[in-house]
Amino acid sequence: MPRHLHLHGQPMNYWERVANCTQELKPTVEKLRQAVTFLPLKDLRYADKALQGHTWFMSSMNDTHEEGEVQYQQFPSEPSKGRLLCFKGKDTRDGSWNSYALAWPEALPINAKLLKGLTFVSYNHYDYGNIWHGLSATASFVAWHIRNGCESPNRWILYHWGELRFTMALWLRILAEATYGGAPYIERFEGIDDGQPVCFEKAVVMRHNEGGMSRNRRVETYDLMRCRARMFCNVSLEGRIAEVNKQGLPVIGMTLLLRTGARSFKNESAVIGILEKECAKIDGCRLMVAYSSNLTFCEQVKLMSLTDILATPHGAQLTNLFLMDRNSSIMEFFPKGWLELAGELGETPDGDECPYGEDGRRCMSLYKNGKIGFNETELTEWTKKVLNEEKLKKLEDAAANKIDSSTSICACG
Repeated sequence: MPRHLHLHGQPMNYWERVANCTQELKPTVEKLRQAVTFLPLKDLRYADKALQGHTWFMSSMNDTHEEGEVQYQQFPSEPSKGRLLCFKGKDTRDGSWNSYALAWPEALPINAKLLKGLTFVSYNHYDYGNIWHGLSATASFVAWHIRNGCESPNRWILYHWGELRFTMALWLRILAEATYGGAPYIERFEGIDDGQPVCFEKAVVMRHNEGGMSRNRRVETYDLMRCRARMFCNVSLEGRIAEVNKQGLPVIGMTLLLRTGARSFKNESAVIGILEKECAKIDGCRLMVAYSSNLTFCEQVKLMSLTDILATPHGAQLTNLFLMDRNSSIMEFFPKGWLELAGELGETPDGDECPYGEDGRRCMSLYKNGKIGFNETELTEWTKKVLNEEKLKKLEDAAANKIDSSTSICACG
């Protein structure tokens, strides 16, 4: 007679030992659940240096940063020791009421809900309604996307100062759809109680925008977005193949992209007249005038694909510049007073005067929202110089049969 009964080839006391171990582990797992510690997403101790170092968003966490690459956090990972990222709270007014924690997959917090797939967590110190601020916050995810097998997110979670946000500017949403091959789903935590933890099977967190990225990595990132945007909008991916006019001369596309309200021109018709006059002197020059606010996303993509020289006041509409071919030219206009207070070049004269004397803060607000004037002689010479430089470059490229190939093949398929 055998000394032990067997089950599936194993002695019965083997399964008894497994059962005993499982029973012994239960208290340990329960203790790990209870030990999960949630910290405020917005750490008020760092309010005076909210963007520095670890930042006041998830202040206890270090970023992964390789030379020239984007700064990010990934969960689970070696730095997290295999733990998952968990959030708690849905506050849209005070980020210190929302919190985060790390937890072992086998010991998630009590009553936690696990969200499957990849979650992109974006921290933006500014907002997602302004397309420039929104792009700055989300472009870093494209760099991660390229370096990680072109994996796309199942959802986005948007934070501003630790406060939840649920919308992106339409322009930004369509760009994300074009880039990742599907409309972005922005998590609202519907059906989740305020105090119920939510954990993520896989999460990537960005909180430094493009900080740490090398020039080459930025170029690669924006190449992909331009290429995917043109593909999405059925615009040629071949770059600016030497388009010529009836005389066989290269076409130079110059676009004046206007805006209304703050930082618009005091006299738009005069500016248009000067650009028209100088453009007419260059064989092959084609001037296009548009308001970005009147164009759909794809109309903007199309316009920028035809643009070699972009002339525009400073503002969010400049976000379009990456949709132009590499090595295109920018003529950017700033209101009077900007040079002294913001350190920018390209300031125009005859702008709004500041009545506050030396009060820089009050003057900067006025200049930022002021109208842009111009000096006819300076603007004429500036335009002439930029057009002649572009004409020479076009002729040299045509002679060398050189075209921009930065969008001829999209990365990530």
